[in-house]
Order: sequence, then C-alpha cells, then structure tokens
Amino acid sequence: MSNSPEQPTGTDGPLRYAPRRTHDDPRQSRDPSAPPSTKSTASHPDAEPTGDNVFRDRPFPVREMRFSPPPPPSPAPTRGRFAALRDLATLSIVAIVSSSLVALIYPWLFSRQPDPPRVNSPAPQVAVNESPGAARIDERAGVPPVAASLPAPSAAVTTPRGAGPAVRGVTDTEIRFGMAGPLSGSARELGRQMKLGIDTAFGVINAAGGVHGRQLKLVAADDGYEPTRTVQAMKQLFEKDQVFGIVGNVGTPTATVALPYVLEQRMLFFGAFTGAGILRRDPPDRYVFNYRASYAEETDAVVRYLVKVRRIRPEQIAVFAQQDSYGDAGFAGVARAVRALRGGVGGGAAASDATILRLNYKRNTIDVDEAVAALRLSKTPIKAVIMVPTYRAAAKFIEKTRDLFPGMIYTNVSFVGSTALAQELMLLGPRFAEGVIVTQVVPPTEGYSSLVIEYKNALAKYFPGEAADYVSLEGYVGAGLLAEGLKRTGPELDTEKLVDTLESLRQVDIGVGTPLTFGRTDHQGSHKVWGTQLDQAGHYQPIDLQ
Repeated sequence: MSNSPEQPTGTDGPLRYAPRRTHDDPRQSRDPSAPPSTKSTASHPDAEPTGDNVFRDRPFPVREMRFSPPPPPSPAPTRGRFAALRDLATLSIVAIVSSSLVALIYPWLFSRQPDPPRVNSPAPQVAVNESPGAARIDERAGVPPVAASLPAPSAAVTTPRGAGPAVRGVTDTEIRFGMAGPLSGSARELGRQMKLGIDTAFGVINAAGGVHGRQLKLVAADDGYEPTRTVQAMKQLFEKDQVFGIVGNVGTPTATVALPYVLEQRMLFFGAFTGAGILRRDPPDRYVFNYRASYAEETDAVVRYLVKVRRIRPEQIAVFAQQDSYGDAGFAGVARAVRALRGGVGGGAAASDATILRLNYKRNTIDVDEAVAALRLSKTPIKAVIMVPTYRAAAKFIEKTRDLFPGMIYTNVSFVGSTALAQELMLLGPRFAEGVIVTQVVPPTEGYSSLVIEYKNALAKYFPGEAADYVSLEGYVGAGLLAEGLKRTGPELDTEKLVDTLESLRQVDIGVGTPLTFGRTDHQGSHKVWGTQLDQAGHYQPIDLQ
C-alpha cells in the first residue's frame, strides 16, 4: 500500500511533524475555540514536549526518522498454457521466414560483380569514326584494366542524343562532311562544280529542317588534283575539321592515295567523282559507296556505239588518256569492251590491248604534242578517239587534230567536265565543238525531268548566276542519295549504322530515270550511262548509244 509523502512509515508508527513556528508570529497561534487536532503530537506517546523553540527553514520530524524495508513484490500471475503455445508458434514462424530470406539473398550477394572503381579524371572521348587503335581504351587515360574488360552497358546505344559517346563531326545541330578536290590548278572547275552541287543539295535539305534536326555542312580542302597534296588534305579534314565522312572527292589518282587513309580511319567515302575500279572492288570495301556508273561501263557503252552504230572497226579506235591511274582506268575499260566485241579472240588480253593505240599526256598540263605526233604516225587510219582527260587537255587535243583529221569522232567520259569543255571549245569556234560526244552518268541538264527542274531551281536560289552543269548535278544527286541514307539511319547516328542502312537501300527513286540500289555486294547505286553530243551552239543534245 502506498504512503502519503507527508507521513512516511516507521517501526514505531506514523511520524509527526512540528509546524513551523516563531515567537512573534501570531498567525500561527492556535485558535482556542478550534477543536483539538487528531494529529497532535501530544497524542503520541513518543512525541517530544513542545515549547517556545524556534523551528527554522522547513518542517522536520521531532524524533529520528526510521524507515522499514519495502515489502517483497507479489509473485507474477502464472501464464496460461495457450499463451505459451502462441508465443512458441510465433517464434517458429519468424525463424522459418528468416532462414528462407537468407537462403535467397546470400547467393545473390556473392554472385554480383564488383563495380569498377570510380575514376575522377574524365574518360577520353572515343569517336566512332576513328581508327580501331584510337578507339582502344588506354590504361594511361585512367581506366583500370578490369573496367576496360567489362562489356559496355546496352544503355549506351539508346541514350538520348548528346548523352552517349561523342561521334566525330556530329552534334545535336550539325553533321559535318568533308571533300578534297581541285579548287585551284588546271582542273579547278571540276572541284568547284562538285562542291557547288553538294552545297546546293545541302541547302535544300537544311531549308526543310535538315536531317533529324541537324543541318548538313560541307568543308572543302584543296588538293590541286595532285596526289602528293591529297593525303595532307585528308588529314586536315579528319584531324582539324573533324568531319564525319567524305563526300564528293574528285579524281582517280587522288582517290588512290585517299582511299587507304579513309579505310584506316573507317570513315565513310561516299559519291566520289570518279568511275575508277579502285573504288569498286569485289567484294566492295565496307566504307566506300558510289552513286555513278564506272568508267568501264561508260567506255563499254561508247565502244559499242562506235562499232555497232557508227560502223567503225575496233582497230580504228584510239584512246587519248591522262598518264596516270585515271587514264589507265579508262584505257582498261576500252580494252575490255573491245575484247568482248571480238569474243575474246586475239591472243589474250595483253595482245589485244597492244592493238589499241594509246595517246598520252601528263596530268595538270595541256601539253598534247606527243599525243598528236603519235596519232599522225599511226599506220592504221584512226577514225575515232575515246578521250579520258580533263576539259582543258581535251580541248587542246581537239584543237590540234580537228584540221588534221576532219572526219574524226571525239568521245569523252563524264569526268572531262562537260560544261567547261563546251566553253573551251566554243572559244575556239563552233566547228571545234560540233559533234563532240560526252557520256554522262546523270540525266541531260537541258531536259525537263522533275529532278533537273528541282536542281535548276535550287541552284538559282542558293547560287544565283550559276549555270546548270553535269558535274554539279552529279554532286547534287549524290548528296541527295546520302541524305536519304542519313534519314533512314535515324537520329542516333554513327558510321557503322549509316553503312548498314546504305547497304539495305533498295529501289530508291530520286528522279534520275532509274532506281538506285545498294547491297552488301554492290556499293554502286547507278549503272546507267546517258549519251550527249554538242551542237554548233555549244549545247548538249541527247543521243541514243544503243
């Protein structure tokens, strides 16, 4: 039982406290009329006598306080059997659940691969277009060997634009392409026209919003149509200008040195202005794509025209060619076509080629005197010359032989530069221009097809005053075909994805009169050759080569 804090218990009964009193405090005088208190100290046999003592500070017992020990606690009530069984069942359930969780989690914890240690230094950017050696992870760059051996997370392929690895020449707003060609020297008009056509196509595409929101940009480097300058131009485009790929490079001898470089870097090489076989290997190089027909196809078409339509014997056909890989490619095409017409008879390829007169001149010159002299010394009367030059050398050769051989038929492959050739010949006089044939790899610019009209309108809009030209039209068509591949690749662009997309293009109709197709075994979109012939006014008219 609980005791009042004012009355602690002891062995001798309740303690009595004396009230606080003083001699001079009348308020503490007991009222005589009040009944006697039942708690008076006099009623207790052990109480101390009271008097006029002064009690200070606080009440205190008038005798020594003694406390008895507390009583022992009462025993806890006995729990029932049901409660004990319930507690036992609960503990059993908890034990079973705990053991199950341990059995599930323990193997999973030890099967996890440890995360690679974090590296504070930024990881080097790896461009997709770079060479495999540049793409290797270098321990000196701060990436541990263990982390380098781990597979890349799949999220890297699907990360939002701009969040994944950097791709050379590609930003959220731009795709940058490069072109190496003659912007100076005797063949400068070829490079200028090719750049003009690509820029025109890019202008049309960019005005329509670009490709997945990115604008297309062309950066041109001048190699002067000299292979010794081409490698430096390519390095400038790749290393300094940081281009995504190459489009519209001009020339065969320059392509001979540019090709190994782009293949080493695994960089796209698209729509070069050449029909050389070096860009048409079997099977094709993965990163090389051509829009145009080859020189072999152009020369085959014109040889058949001369033999079957103009009734000229094969031995009466000569080849005026540049003394380099460009001229070699054209001559090889003529020789192959002649052998095919002869049914392979003639003592083999070497013997057959030896029967074809080749007239040479040096690249980037108009020195054709040696070729003219060889033509005059030929014992077999030559009635047709298939020409594989550039426009200035071609014009000079025609100028020096037209009067010597009045009935000579002159034909040129498309690389000659049709518009520039017409202008050069018209400066000499209409009689030098009339009848000159040029095979083309695009539709006639004098026509009214939807493609040609679209091209002329765009040319007038972006480059007022520029006349339509076969070279610029080829650049325009090639750039449009490239843009189609870019669109189908999607916004997450890199070289490998674009190449895979290009190889899947089938029957693409961009208005050239024949569907364009690529494949894993064929990286040439078009195989069509058109025939054109200059009239007295210097305009090209279509002719049927069949």
